[in-house]
Amino acid sequence: MIARILVTDGMDAGAIETLRNDGYEIVEKFYEPDELGEALRDFDAVIIRSATKIKEPQIDAAKGSKLKLIVRAGVGVDNIAVKYAEEAGIKVRNTPKSSANAVSELAFAHLFSCARNISIAGHTMREGKWEKKAYSKGFELAGKTMAIFGFGRIGQQVGRKGVALGMNILAYDPFADKMKNLEGEIGMKFVSQDEAFAMADIITMCAPSGEKPIVDAEGIKKMKDGVVIINVSRGANIDEKALLDGLNSGKVRAAGLDVWLSEKDPNWELAGHPAVSCTPHIGAGTKECQARIGLELIDVIKSTFEG
Repeated sequence: MIARILVTDGMDAGAIETLRNDGYEIVEKFYEPDELGEALRDFDAVIIRSATKIKEPQIDAAKGSKLKLIVRAGVGVDNIAVKYAEEAGIKVRNTPKSSANAVSELAFAHLFSCARNISIAGHTMREGKWEKKAYSKGFELAGKTMAIFGFGRIGQQVGRKGVALGMNILAYDPFADKMKNLEGEIGMKFVSQDEAFAMADIITMCAPSGEKPIVDAEGIKKMKDGVVIINVSRGANIDEKALLDGLNSGKVRAAGLDVWLSEKDPNWELAGHPAVSCTPHIGAGTKECQARIGLELIDVIKSTFEG
């Protein structure tokens, strides 16, 4: 056995088989937060997704044990106390390359749903209603201006797809100065946050979460009337009450949401709004994406334990 690895939230079966064939012991088991830290002491590495959180209490319980590596099978690491873990001598890694296409495609799935009323029209048809007139007032994406908040791998994929659809693409990113070459390469433009709010017909969130929401009541006031808001990043990036108020007032035409402030108890009033297209955090949920994540996880594990 090269190393003993705990997989808490599932992993591509092919990747698990590869690691086992290469001499790794893989244990697939979910632990509740109050049990996880102690359990980690018996493993060299742990692979998690969004359901498992490894914060200070879990790291304190695992300190001084054989645990050497925490891997997030995905992009964001906000469910890990990264600095605290590394100070305790535990490496933290993620798989940033694998999910960009899947998440960007879901962003457009929600956007098309908002543009053509697909979610609510389909729902009413399942209720036996034929409401063609009510839902024949959609809009086309070509010619619309979309502002992307966060222009990393996912944001860039959203931008490229938007350009291919004939959209005007703006982006706001704190590191825009380091990415100016993308303006000519993709055919988009970096702008300030306020410019993005004011100019966009569509706001798409692809940014990591910060200390406060990016889209709040004040931000919505700065947006165009009838704006559409898409969030495939982190639920904390949007003030859900402010968004609901915007939808109810008509300031916000529609919203497409894959992420929520709470995944254990999401905002059901927001999810049930007729102008909302919603999914339960399935951005990376394609077989192709999971296979790519599995390959990236293998690389992380082998580079750590086989040099």
